[in-house]
Amino acid sequence: MANLTTQKRLASSILKCGKRKVWIDPNEVSEISQANSRQDIRKLVKSGLIFKKPQVSHSRFRTRELAAAKRLGRHTGYGKRKGTAEARMPSSVLWMRRMRVLRNMLRKYREQGKIDRHMYHELYVKSKGNTFKNKRVLMEHIHKAKAENARIKALSDQAEAHRLRNKAARERRAQRIASKREALISGEQQ
Repeated sequence: MANLTTQKRLASSILKCGKRKVWIDPNEVSEISQANSRQDIRKLVKSGLIFKKPQVSHSRFRTRELAAAKRLGRHTGYGKRKGTAEARMPSSVLWMRRMRVLRNMLRKYREQGKIDRHMYHELYVKSKGNTFKNKRVLMEHIHKAKAENARIKALSDQAEAHRLRNKAARERRAQRIASKREALISGEQQ
């Protein structure tokens, strides 16, 4: 077996790669060992007796597979955890997410006219005070509050109508009494 270190060195310089990337045809060793100049090596590269090996790929297949399994909840038991629960998913991050969701919903409802600015402010402060666990609970609270407001308004309208009716009846009664009194007085005078 001929010593091809010189040829390998020259080839790595020509191919602009490391010596470990240079492939030399083992069947043409005698021909390659004759080449002792860069020009000879270039010819051998052109004829395909020497070439640059392809880059070794770093496969992500196993990583992707593990990530997919983790999304399904595998490999996340006590033995796989390094940080505390707070370090893995900080409570402040959860709080921020929840606040943003609730506040976006309140803003949207106010813009759509589903709630007025007074109710918006009341619910904003309540959500800051940790009253609502999630969007669904807030939505239910809004529906209940709106229904309650509508009921109160209906009752107040009803009471107002009742008051007006009573007032009108009192006035009519007063007029009737006054007219009777006038009739009596005018009858006595005659």
